[in-house]
Amino acid sequence: MTAAGKIEIPEQQIAAFCRKWKITELALFGSVLGEDFRPESDVDVLVRFAPDHCWSLFDHVEMQEELKEIFGRDVDLVNRQAIERSHNPIRRKAILESAEVVHVFEG
Repeated sequence: MTAAGKIEIPEQQIAAFCRKWKITELALFGSVLGEDFRPESDVDVLVRFAPDHCWSLFDHVEMQEELKEIFGRDVDLVNRQAIERSHNPIRRKAILESAEVVHVFEG
């Protein structure tokens, strides 16, 4: 699978990553979906965690590193719940309306 034809999305690895970290939805947003995506661009990833899971900052860094390995480039990892609570309505709207879901937990 590819995101707007720009980056390869290894479905098996993404599914395993989501299971490990209790992620119920993983989406991409930002330049990876647009015309301004370049070889040096990072990948913006939006995740929704299962309601009963809370991760530390160290866990967040580990998740980012794992995604960097999966995608082969830098990753910005964003928690969807944090964006939904954001006090910046412009940023919230831009991210949530442009996000392209690439994995949903099936269980």
